[in-house]
Amino acid sequence: MKAPEAVIFDMDGVIFDSERLYMQCCKEAAEIYGAENIEDTVMKCIGVNTENTLRIYREAYGEDFPLDDFWHEATSRFAQKAHGGLLPVKNGAEEILSYLHEKKIPVALASSTKTETVIRELKAAGLYGYFDIIVGGDMVSVSKPRPDIFLLAMEKLGRKPEECTIIEDSYNGVRAARAAGAYVIMVPDIAQPDDEMKALADIILSSLVEVKNKAFDESGIPLRL
Repeated sequence: MKAPEAVIFDMDGVIFDSERLYMQCCKEAAEIYGAENIEDTVMKCIGVNTENTLRIYREAYGEDFPLDDFWHEATSRFAQKAHGGLLPVKNGAEEILSYLHEKKIPVALASSTKTETVIRELKAAGLYGYFDIIVGGDMVSVSKPRPDIFLLAMEKLGRKPEECTIIEDSYNGVRAARAAGAYVIMVPDIAQPDDEMKALADIILSSLVEVKNKAFDESGIPLRL
């Protein structure tokens, strides 16, 4: 099988160090509105789109829970702390993107976040130009762990699944990447790999720095380690 010819990144938790910030904002909102076990609930939401996130909250806290107020509180705090969209960039993100750009390796971003938000956040961080393709969560009808968002990214890249490497951090993202048929690199963020993730991911690396140093050959082609 020939080497993969494209790389697809998730955004939150991979490109941006945003998941810890989101968790903190949800914890602060939970104290106001009495949402118990919020960390467990938020962990289930990582990697999914807004619609499914709200569904998970409703299932956890019931129809009487003031979800609209909670959601507004959490997202407003997130926006304020992120300084208008300027999220902290993960260590090694710009280095690996610059490297792949230099080597002319096609790169896509596939995020459950809405496309408009994805573009705004990437532009604010100065990273937008590194991506050939952007696929946001509002461009597909179903969210991760279904593979649709990655399959659409592959279609737009003009690549088959076996020609793609996907870099993900979340459980739902890894599940979606495996279902899409790509080579899967997990770079854990707040969700550390369990036995399921160790079975689904082809390799687990600690950071994007390690991915760049270990997962690509001298031409920038992703390796199957």
